[in-house]
Amino acid sequence: MIHLLSRQLKIRLMESLKPGQVTVLYGARRVGKTTLIKQIMAELQGKIEFINCDVSIDRARIDTEEFTKLELVAKGRDYLIIDEAQKIHNIGQILKILVDNFPELQIIASGSASFDLASKVGEPLTGRKKILTLYPLAVSELFEPHHPAIKEKIDQLLVYGAYPAIYTSDDPKDKQEQLRELVESYLYKDILEFEGIRNAGKIKDLLILLAYQVGSEVSLRELGSNLDMHVATVSKYLDLLEKAFVVFNLRGFSRNLRKEVVKTSKYYFYDTGIRNALINNFNPLSLRDDQGKLWENFCMVERRKYLEYNRIFANHHFWRTYDQKEIDLVEERDGKLFAYEFKFKMTKEKRPKEFLETYPNSEFRAISPDQLSDFVTAA
Repeated sequence: MIHLLSRQLKIRLMESLKPGQVTVLYGARRVGKTTLIKQIMAELQGKIEFINCDVSIDRARIDTEEFTKLELVAKGRDYLIIDEAQKIHNIGQILKILVDNFPELQIIASGSASFDLASKVGEPLTGRKKILTLYPLAVSELFEPHHPAIKEKIDQLLVYGAYPAIYTSDDPKDKQEQLRELVESYLYKDILEFEGIRNAGKIKDLLILLAYQVGSEVSLRELGSNLDMHVATVSKYLDLLEKAFVVFNLRGFSRNLRKEVVKTSKYYFYDTGIRNALINNFNPLSLRDDQGKLWENFCMVERRKYLEYNRIFANHHFWRTYDQKEIDLVEERDGKLFAYEFKFKMTKEKRPKEFLETYPNSEFRAISPDQLSDFVTAA
């Protein structure tokens, strides 16, 4: 087993550090961004300035466009690290000033809310930034390929997820308490601070509805009706939840058949533990009727982590026809289509005849726990 704090993104982050360029590190709260940064700090050679923008005294040192004040932070340093940088009102312009005036300075700016930080650093740093995303722990970070412990840990990963502090805890009650704290206090903290949004109850209710609909197509109109919210508000909240790394969206795939469904979406959680905390269900898999949903969500996000960390670029969709033929994941990569079905309990593999006939330049695989290692360690 690989040491838990040996994150795959570490090498890429260190390689991205260059004078005159800002490395932006995104990721949800509690996924280990600060831990990773401090690991890297311990290996860097040179003078380092670390600023934690969750601390008001630290934040005040850099929340300015006055050159003389920024000079106190940057002059004589080799590295400047700004943690939770979205807290700085005009961080993009501030970073531009630093890059323009201290060309040898190497900068990391981390943030747990891409909607805020991205909008602030986008235009000022055009062509001078590198963006990386850190997720909860990946199977490929925890185990060597085909390690027998992968299958042994699947139950734990599906029920409690892979946030570092939760995965490393040996106490189920502690895991549950930490997940509940994440859901109640941290999960949408950035969203509530963004544009003055204060309705945490509605956001949580929306997430609970999504938690029950994992793997199913979602109707914004139906969500709005159930929540007594306008469809436009539901759409806005979903967009913010995606940008805060809580859920992600999968849209329908179509090229050839008129009967293919393309206008609806499915939503998955970046962490299955968060999903289970929202519906308050930490029962073992043997006592659950949602094994298939959890397995599908888990495989979706593990594939996403693997491709991101290995710089493999792909488009993802689901596929369904109006006569109910469907495929969980269609991956478009290198000009070819790869179709995947996620089966927690594999009986007999049933190949999607209509899809393969419609898209002859495609491959199909069914993914059960036995195939997981290959699926998240090899393209």
